[in-house]
Amino acid sequence: MSRFHKIAEKLDAYGLDAMLITSQPNRLYATQFHSTAGIALITKEKSYFFTDSRYIEAARKRVSGAEIRQNTTQVSALELTNETIKSHGIKKLGFEEQYATVAEYNRWKEKLSCEELVPAAELLMELRGIKEPEEIACMVAAQRIAEKALTEVLSFIKPGVTEKEISAYLQYRMLSGGAEKMSFEPIVVSGVNSSMPHGVPSDKKVEEGDFVTMDFGCVYGGYCSDMTRTVAVGYATEEMEKVYYTVLAAQKAGIAAAKAGVIGKTIHETAAKVIADAGYGDYFGHGFGHGLGVEIHEGAGAAPTSDKALPAGAVISAEPGIYIPGKFGVRIEDVIVLRDDGCMDIMEAPRELIILK
Repeated sequence: MSRFHKIAEKLDAYGLDAMLITSQPNRLYATQFHSTAGIALITKEKSYFFTDSRYIEAARKRVSGAEIRQNTTQVSALELTNETIKSHGIKKLGFEEQYATVAEYNRWKEKLSCEELVPAAELLMELRGIKEPEEIACMVAAQRIAEKALTEVLSFIKPGVTEKEISAYLQYRMLSGGAEKMSFEPIVVSGVNSSMPHGVPSDKKVEEGDFVTMDFGCVYGGYCSDMTRTVAVGYATEEMEKVYYTVLAAQKAGIAAAKAGVIGKTIHETAAKVIADAGYGDYFGHGFGHGLGVEIHEGAGAAPTSDKALPAGAVISAEPGIYIPGKFGVRIEDVIVLRDDGCMDIMEAPRELIILK
């Protein structure tokens, strides 16, 4: 079944006559085609994809399940959309309020002849939240590229190398390994900087006795990978090891609790209890995990505010951490796919503490 057909099947449930897709993430999901421009319009009877001369040839070869039409300088994609709205008698048109700007919304209100524009981003988030086998395959491939880069960067990390240099090396190795781009700007922090969960790589040089936390990922086939590993340089103190293995125990507990049908915050609370029981509850301030796919953060996850049951096929990160200001921080992150009987960890990278000599 094409994704256009899946979207069309959901229209009645959301009280829609058609769905308008203009954002890059949802356009990629629906068409399975990379483009920076284009409009997809899905009606109950038929689907359409309008794009310009830069993409039209490739779109006609790669996009299936929709009529492909080219917009020009004389006839815009929005005009083609409006023609189609009139021909199908569309009254209630869903749009992606999560991505639309006020300017876009006002333009649609003015130019489109439907009776009502209905916020309906949730329709697409619902579908994107359950990954198909080919989507998971892309995420696994992206993960293998990132894991290979981790293996390669470990021999690069030594006293005197800066956080920025480690970040640049990771990106180079992922791109060399086949990545399309980064999932996000890598987080590489060391020593006292590692207590900042989203610290920015700096000119700080790595020193003996530092933790180095690396949070990074890449895109393959349009899908993101995401991983974090914290390594020690030279040696790890008793306190460092205690914190590290507390985080690892919390991650394992959260993963063990993760399966389809479980409320997201239940997974978070399971992991957070391990950290709190060890006396570090005040130093874990973010959620256990977030959803990911064509975007690095999408859909439901496992945070303190996640009050929905997660479906089979959901893909979420598993990334508890402990961050002690003025000392150091530790985060360990894998990515898991939820199943009815548990979950599958798509990571192969080791999770035991690595001490680089």
